Amino acid sequence: MTGIRLTAPAPGWAIDADVVVVGSGVAGLTTALRCAAAGLATVVVTKARLDDGSTRWAQGGIAAALGEGDTPEQHLADTLVAGAGLCDESAVRTLVTEGPDAVRRLIETGAHFDTTDTGDIALTREGGHHRRRIAHAGGDATGAEISRALVEAVRSAALHTVENALVLDLLTDSEGRTAGVTLHVMGEGQHDGVGAVHAPAVVLATGGMGQVFSATTNPPVSTGDGVALALRAGAEVSDLEFVQFHPTVLFLGADSEGQQPLVSEAVRGEGAHLVDASGTRFMVGQHELAELAPRDIVAKAITRQMQLHGTAHMYLDARHFGAEMWEQRFPTILAACRAHGIDPITEPIPVAPAAHYASGGIRTDLRGRTTVPGLYACGEVACTGVHGANRLASNSLLEGLVFAERIAADIVEHRSQATGAVTLVTKPTAVVADPDTERDTHRPAPSPLLAPEARTTIQRIMTQGAGVLRSAASLVTAADALETLHNSAAADAWAAGPKRAEPGVEAWEATNLLLVSRVLVAAARQREETRGCHWREDRPERDDETWRRHLVVQLTPDRRLVLSRTESEAFPPVLPAGAPDCAAAPTTHPTPEEP
Repeated sequence: MTGIRLTAPAPGWAIDADVVVVGSGVAGLTTALRCAAAGLATVVVTKARLDDGSTRWAQGGIAAALGEGDTPEQHLADTLVAGAGLCDESAVRTLVTEGPDAVRRLIETGAHFDTTDTGDIALTREGGHHRRRIAHAGGDATGAEISRALVEAVRSAALHTVENALVLDLLTDSEGRTAGVTLHVMGEGQHDGVGAVHAPAVVLATGGMGQVFSATTNPPVSTGDGVALALRAGAEVSDLEFVQFHPTVLFLGADSEGQQPLVSEAVRGEGAHLVDASGTRFMVGQHELAELAPRDIVAKAITRQMQLHGTAHMYLDARHFGAEMWEQRFPTILAACRAHGIDPITEPIPVAPAAHYASGGIRTDLRGRTTVPGLYACGEVACTGVHGANRLASNSLLEGLVFAERIAADIVEHRSQATGAVTLVTKPTAVVADPDTERDTHRPAPSPLLAPEARTTIQRIMTQGAGVLRSAASLVTAADALETLHNSAAADAWAAGPKRAEPGVEAWEATNLLLVSRVLVAAARQREETRGCHWREDRPERDDETWRRHLVVQLTPDRRLVLSRTESEAFPPVLPAGAPDCAAAPTTHPTPEEP
């Protein structure tokens, strides 16, 4: 454990539970439902409302080998190709073999997918898939339907939920095991202000970190809180340099910031073409799948065309769909385009890449366990090894579903091995304090808080230096700018008067964004090659001999970022063999990254 934590008031209230799940997307709610069904006292904590996470924004669908002639082996092959040599094959095999039944259980939970005239699940194609294996709902509102079904199931089961709550830090017992979390509830209700949930199992399902960039498809709540918490707790994170930029995001102007409307890959799956201003298709001849190439290839091709033509966007042409298809198959996208003055029935859609999905995250094993005993991670916040260097389209919802069930099974198994209910080993250690009271002690002081306005500064630094196209020079500039912010915040933390940022949601979010940005840039600087969605213009070739490896990052108690490179494309175990409750085994080739 690092002892590093956010500056926050001491908890004023507490809840006791067997397991606390942080996040209310497909990963979090599936975990919670399975744990509760097994008799565990389960608490769900979510940053906004139960249905307000990233899951409900998913348009295209959920990938699984459900169609006639399709097999898990074919799904595995497509996933491995998209992952550019860095997928963990055992994790992918787990995903594709357990996925079809997991989708059927989701349907049993109440999710309604679109069907054909014969009553079979309707399937479409997306980039990187050689088969039609994407199940969808409401045309292009799959995530919203999945979220609806899971939220309804959670409410029917009367699970204890805490909404509008930002998780702060991990609680641990005297032996270093997970003992719960601290959190801040925004607004009046049953709970308010900073409190704690005491539980021996914590599942982080907090989603992504797209808000580190100026333009993203992620909702405003995606500020990397789970990854930042895990780092402060001493957990390993991996592959954070692999941020997928979705190729076709509705272009709203060069200065547009915040969450941008997504134009699902399923539009291309149904036959839309990428064209330049003259109407020329530019993906033909660049890849065997043309517009349906993996996302990293399409995003790079669009970026190259933008550079070639000196423009800020390209076009997606689906006028040949006709009004009926647009209205029935893609009503959400049609409405979003029209809301911004574009009618895709009569004109091409201006599109450009934007930050979309973090392929990396908190490193886990096939049971969702992290390198901190008792701490689990699932969904976009986790790095299971499934996605490698680039996520295959629509594998994300499936990953959340499959690994949520595995996490719940592991928690239940450990509970059944114990006598009676799971209890805390000792009283949890508080992880909140005022920096003035700890400056002269041996314990690390809390993380210096950033002022809320630093969020925009971080986003612009990251967009300019670590976006779709990166180089050694751009990454050095970004790293230096981020360290200036970090050092300024540290200096201000010891200063008296108005310079010190006050604890609060916006300051905590900005502080989390800075930490995950520093890790992302440090990893991107070290990976001197182009692979998957990590594109180094100064290192344009893939280098398997040197870089078919994972970068693993830890935060040390003295706030250094230590990067380790694995010996091969395989991850080391998260826990030593035969010692499931011990600290993680070290990785190799440590390289300190000074704060």
